[in-house]
Amino acid sequence: MTVHGSGLCVHSFAHQVQGWRGMAMAVLLDTAALPRQDRAEAFYAAMMSASVPSRVEHEDPSGNVHARMDFWLLGTPDLFRNEGSGIRLVRTPKHVRIGGPERLALAVQVIGEGQFSQAGNDQRVRTGELMLVDLTAPYEFGWSGHSASQAFQIDYQDLGLSVEAVRAAAHRLPASPLYELVLHHLTVLPGILASIKGTTSAEMVGAATSQLVRALLTSVADHDPPAPAEVLFTRILWYARRQLSDPELSAARIAAEHNISVRYLYKLFAENQLSLEQWLISERLAHATRQLTDPASRHRPIASIAAAWGFLDAGHFTRRFRAAHGMTPQEWRRLH
Repeated sequence: MTVHGSGLCVHSFAHQVQGWRGMAMAVLLDTAALPRQDRAEAFYAAMMSASVPSRVEHEDPSGNVHARMDFWLLGTPDLFRNEGSGIRLVRTPKHVRIGGPERLALAVQVIGEGQFSQAGNDQRVRTGELMLVDLTAPYEFGWSGHSASQAFQIDYQDLGLSVEAVRAAAHRLPASPLYELVLHHLTVLPGILASIKGTTSAEMVGAATSQLVRALLTSVADHDPPAPAEVLFTRILWYARRQLSDPELSAARIAAEHNISVRYLYKLFAENQLSLEQWLISERLAHATRQLTDPASRHRPIASIAAAWGFLDAGHFTRRFRAAHGMTPQEWRRLH
């Protein structure tokens, strides 16, 4: 089903939410309060209020279409969160010609997995990954099943970067040393804004977030594009670090997630003077070591901490720990 935005429901809903741009935070849509037959059109109205014109296609228009949209106004920029059933947003050349603000959106996929396409480049956006959308150009984005994404939207003029610079940076974000910092910031931003609701601090946070986004884009736009293997290796390390607590993490799984062979995966690590297995063990040991002396984990059994970082065999963990630190985990905890 494609929704183009005609009908009484759209106009009625738009009237209900008019004036939200003067608010610090607004719930643009919660379909739980709407009859099922009105939800698709209400979704369209809310989406067009928060973003640029596009076509909306629902994965199962005759089924349980559901969504909640939250919006935070942070001075000039804003934060928009959409959570709900499967959708596909299509911004066509015709939509671009209609016009709209010259903006970009830096989004983080917070639930599920999205599929994004712009300027001939396709990107699978997994949970906990960033996606940069040039809202002045056509694009497609969607997900299947229940998912959620939240986007920091800012005008190019306020960002202080050209459209060309942003487009040059769009596909190199994981190579930036600021990637994880910005990712974490955007992920926790709704909780932060909830605690400062109604204060002047919200605009300050908006300005600070704008500078973080600018720094992220500048850090990769100012340099020659890294070699494809370098970008791939950066993404592999980032992915593996996020999966360290999973004892089932393996070379085969890492390779499959990045559409490469296991042999090429080992080759990438060798070219960077690293062993995949030793690197994984070192990273897991580093996290477990920090947690052993964390006051919040003081009374947590050592075996439980080891298991949380992929060491299911307590004896194996102790041997690895002793080899790295010259003492047992128990001795380390007592000394620290």
